[in-house]
Amino acid sequence: MKILPPRALRALERFNATYPWDHNAHYHRWILRQLPRRFDRALDVGSGSGDLARLLAARAAAVMAVDSDPEISAQARKLTPAALPVTFTVADVMAEFPAGSYDAITCVATIHHMPFTEALTCFRRHLAPRGTVVVVGLCRARTPVDYVLGIVAMPANAATGWLKNKGRPSPRPVSMTALTRAADMTFDDIVRETRRVLPGARLRRRLFWRYTLVWDHP
Repeated sequence: MKILPPRALRALERFNATYPWDHNAHYHRWILRQLPRRFDRALDVGSGSGDLARLLAARAAAVMAVDSDPEISAQARKLTPAALPVTFTVADVMAEFPAGSYDAITCVATIHHMPFTEALTCFRRHLAPRGTVVVVGLCRARTPVDYVLGIVAMPANAATGWLKNKGRPSPRPVSMTALTRAADMTFDDIVRETRRVLPGARLRRRLFWRYTLVWDHP
């Protein structure tokens, strides 16, 4: 479904490139609100430039941050003060899932890079009792609700970018230089698979082409 004609879409893309902002970071504070004020161990899957891992380190005794991209992981290490209890590891998390259990497992804009059901199964296996999984993900638009949210997000996205950059053209933040790919699962697909692996998980469509998933270990 084409929401805008090609010329308008190209103009909007140029505007957004001039005033970029990180859609994933928009949800970081929301993620923290899903977690206890203090906990022992956290795992951030697809840690990118480490922005969320550094926020988690203010609450956790130790944070394991894993990403398959060595370049963005190198940037994350440079941006992270040595005093913070964060360990950055370059790995394919599905092949080398970090050993142990975690009180919090976060995954932002990454799970669509992995086999979805297998990833959720790994999260469940490594989540400590009473721990929490929080996913912010991308899905493929298919339903009228998806397209309505997309239409609403377009002007909101442009306005947010202009405001965050104070009306000045800006380079992309480091967090936006990570590798990307399009999502192939629809929201309905995601809900169906999640309910099978994580019964009781809370899922919700969100603005800015995202959905959220929260599951608390019994």
